[in-house]
Amino acid sequence: MAKIKKSYVCQNCGAVFGRWEGRCPECREWNRIEESAAAPTPGRGYAGAVAEICPMAEVKTRGVERISTGMQEFDRVLGGGLVPGSVVLIGGDPGVGKSTALLQVCCNLRGIKSIYVSGEESLAQIAMRARRLGLPADDVLLISDTEIESICAAAGRAAPRVLVIDSIQTMQVAGVSSSPGSVSQVRESAAHLTRFAKKSGIAIFLVGHVTKTGGLAGPRVLEHIIDVVVYLEDTKSRFRIMRAIKNRYGAVNELGVFAMTEGGMKEVSNPSAIFLSRQREQMSGSAVMVIWEGSRPLLVEIQALVDTSYAEHPRRLTVGLEANRLTMLLAVLHKHGGLVSFDKDVFVNVVGGVKVVETSADLALLLAIVSSMKDSPLPDGLVIFGEVGLAGEIRPVANGQERLREAAKHGFKRAIISQANVPNRAIAGMRIDGVNKLSEALEIM
Repeated sequence: MAKIKKSYVCQNCGAVFGRWEGRCPECREWNRIEESAAAPTPGRGYAGAVAEICPMAEVKTRGVERISTGMQEFDRVLGGGLVPGSVVLIGGDPGVGKSTALLQVCCNLRGIKSIYVSGEESLAQIAMRARRLGLPADDVLLISDTEIESICAAAGRAAPRVLVIDSIQTMQVAGVSSSPGSVSQVRESAAHLTRFAKKSGIAIFLVGHVTKTGGLAGPRVLEHIIDVVVYLEDTKSRFRIMRAIKNRYGAVNELGVFAMTEGGMKEVSNPSAIFLSRQREQMSGSAVMVIWEGSRPLLVEIQALVDTSYAEHPRRLTVGLEANRLTMLLAVLHKHGGLVSFDKDVFVNVVGGVKVVETSADLALLLAIVSSMKDSPLPDGLVIFGEVGLAGEIRPVANGQERLREAAKHGFKRAIISQANVPNRAIAGMRIDGVNKLSEALEIM
């Protein structure tokens, strides 16, 4: 009988060591290394099957028909629908709506057999939730189990098109001694399901828990071996934002917006409208910008509040923006705009809970700050976007014309953008001011 080798695995990062240590050398976390018994691996000369070799030129390729989830916003995030044989991981905070969204997907697949596997709820609880949401359940099969081998065997006999695993942290593989949710179990369960999906052509959804820092629980390899990683974000309101972090079949950072209602997740066809609060009275410190999310423009309102600081170190607080970029832009405003803020508190907020990561918000942010400093509202119907460089120059951003058309569609009549983004043909009903420097934008204000 082969001797069972023992290894020690960090439950935080998945690093493997030959002996126990109190602190993981890789992720520097304390008391996260646990003993794990691993089965002996065969040597290089063992008698096994020989892998098949095929020249790429002889591989036959054909168009893959995607499976619609029944929600256009979900299909957009996935890149046009669900690819057969793909593995999609959906993560998010507890209660954000992951299980509800996937149960709706299974029930919306009219004429397509699907299996919903839950390791957290009983069959009665799943059925009760579906009836509460008023979902049809003609082609949905249910399994309440946590054994990966038995689940794959049952799915192989039933031959569904879609399989949902809720959640991957509750699953376990026979032969792995650690408990469900550990690094070893999550890694082996995901690897087993991925091989099953590629072999059978069944599309698999995996629900993943998140840690207190917002990252997916389990080893980092979990995100590498699957095809699509989707995060469902809570905006601290009834709206939910679904964002693709990794996608082998579509655009990365694609965004979909949903509203949580009594009937489940409802898609929002016009996201720009929910992120704009068009006040009857113009307020100082508010500006509207056009950001690019995935494959479409999105109109978002940004607010700034500048007030006299009586503390030794003025506060710089951002919600939805990077704090370091705010500090840099304030320095640019002082150097090239002549406006000082070393004795003022600056607070910035992106309305609607949207997280802005691109630099096209720079110009709108600075003009909102200046508007708050001067207590002077920006003109009504004005939209702003452009990157601000350290020399005070206004740099162009990608997809400038599409952003302007989106603003014009929502009734905006004026725009301040980079001179390089000014279109050759005028947009009907919109006045466009192109600027090359920050000082020119301040003069227009």
